[in-house]
Amino acid sequence: VLIDALLDGIEVRTGVDYNRERASYLDVARKVVYTGPIDEYFGYRLGHLAYRGLHFETERYNEVNHQGVAVMNYTDRETPYTRTIEHKHFEFGRQPVTYVTKEYPAEWQAGQEAYYPVNDEANQKLYRKYAALARHEYNVIFGGRLAEYKYYDMDDVIASALAAVEREGYHAETNS
Repeated sequence: VLIDALLDGIEVRTGVDYNRERASYLDVARKVVYTGPIDEYFGYRLGHLAYRGLHFETERYNEVNHQGVAVMNYTDRETPYTRTIEHKHFEFGRQPVTYVTKEYPAEWQAGQEAYYPVNDEANQKLYRKYAALARHEYNVIFGGRLAEYKYYDMDDVIASALAAVEREGYHAETNS
């Protein structure tokens, strides 16, 4: 109900390559929220930002519960993957088997799915140049880890989204 209320009157499109179809969106709305890679938005005109890639492997286990939680993170050097996800815990599944996906770090190349920004001085310098270009895109709100070139914990991304709403001048009490 909350999500429905938040999206009331807003058209949401998923699975669309905004950058390929950008011209068709120019008259759809006064503002567009862009969450893709900021360098891709600008056609890489200043160069490519670096991203971390990921590789996923999913295994089936003939047991009711493999790890006891939905997500488990691994930070030790000996474990080759960084996270495991046991999907049934997201929906409280009761199946007699379970599936676990392991998330491995991977080299990233342009054209592949970008997962996380590389937070070093050279990339931050390039990002600041793209951010300066973004400030001139008055009908686009750049948000999320790829558009803001920043790693976010979930609470931080929600705070960033709420701050963007405030910057846009929307106030819940006036519904404007």
